[in-house]
Amino acid sequence: MKQVKMDLTLFYKFASEHVAVGLHAVDINGKTILYNKKMKDIEGFDFEELADRSLLEMFRFGQEESTLLKVLQNGSPVLSAKQTYWNHKGQEITTINDTYPVYDNGELIGAIELARDVTTLEKVIYQPLKKYDEPITFNSITAVSASMRKVIATAEKAVLAKLPVLLVGESGTGKELIVEAIHRAHIDGSKDISVLFSHSATAESITQLSEEMKKKAGGTVYCERIDMLTIPMQRKLLEMVKEHASSDIYFIASVGEDPVELISGHKLLKELYYFFSAMAIPIPPLRRRKEDILPFVHDYFKRHRMKFGSMVQTVDKQVENLLMSYDWPGNLKELELLLDETASLLTTEEIVGVELLPYHFKLKTENNGTLRPEDFIVHSNKDLLPLEEYLFEAESYYLQKAMDLHKGNVTKAAAALGMSRQNLQYRLRKIKKNEAQT
Repeated sequence: MKQVKMDLTLFYKFASEHVAVGLHAVDINGKTILYNKKMKDIEGFDFEELADRSLLEMFRFGQEESTLLKVLQNGSPVLSAKQTYWNHKGQEITTINDTYPVYDNGELIGAIELARDVTTLEKVIYQPLKKYDEPITFNSITAVSASMRKVIATAEKAVLAKLPVLLVGESGTGKELIVEAIHRAHIDGSKDISVLFSHSATAESITQLSEEMKKKAGGTVYCERIDMLTIPMQRKLLEMVKEHASSDIYFIASVGEDPVELISGHKLLKELYYFFSAMAIPIPPLRRRKEDILPFVHDYFKRHRMKFGSMVQTVDKQVENLLMSYDWPGNLKELELLLDETASLLTTEEIVGVELLPYHFKLKTENNGTLRPEDFIVHSNKDLLPLEEYLFEAESYYLQKAMDLHKGNVTKAAAALGMSRQNLQYRLRKIKKNEAQT
């Protein structure tokens, strides 16, 4: 038999593009030379955006934050490093990374990182009241505003009619709270909620979910952010929900934007929308229902007193004004995280004053005359903030103001700030990561 000489690089290339882990390799100068499809799915970048550009130039992070740069510096592998961050699409991602040095005849020539996306394993439905070990019902959801009372009334009608539900709302508006309230009202919480996280879903996971549903005699399936599925994946999901439409499975889905615009922009399959839109419920952002803010705060403190035996009752007028003047781009989730951070500083206080608020929040809030400039840069004990921390807070405030001025348009904000779009996106992701960890 005639032996054919094969180009092994073709096999290596095929393997790198089809392997189930993300691959990112850089040379000794930190420039990307390999970036496979799975890593693009995880981080959202195209190879062309990274090629021949240093990691420091592209991402603007310190050496201690990048396992690739650590390996380039030390020449030693970094294994099983867990990292949670916001990717290029603004999605929160958790990966487990193994990063190795690459040597050629004893000389370090670069590094390669193998990233496993474990977001689905790490992620749970965001349920603020779950920390108090209480079931979420329609009665436990803070709903003072007319718009939220309408949301709950419509959801209750959907339960009675046993219709599929489509929740429409920005991230952090509390869609998951409505999901559990519907679930508990529908079957009294006696069955499980199965969740399909669309940003990390695969054809296999949809098939697996379908098989699990066949074994159950009911329950609720929540398809989170179906607009983040590719159109072929949406077709597969449509086949699955239609297959189980006549069963006792209760279907709920959510999208992050106006579904009509998503359909016209070819981001949402019209037939899938029709399946879930028997009862479409828009959930307004917190900035459009600010009358819910203070009741939510008071409810939070009530639960804090019950769980921790604290003395806290309310906030003072300065804090109230700041809470009401802020636009809450992160919605209810952002408010909850702010209260978590504030509550961690409580001792015997009954009233939360401005000195207990996180400095990043004060920097993001308009100086309406109730705060002095020094309130932003000193602690309650009048010690100056470290310069690096102050500069980070100031940058966070300035970038957020630029984004607000240009109504969230990253391209326009970046042009106004005189930086690249990618640089601004990285800085915004870093700010979000810092806020989530504080």
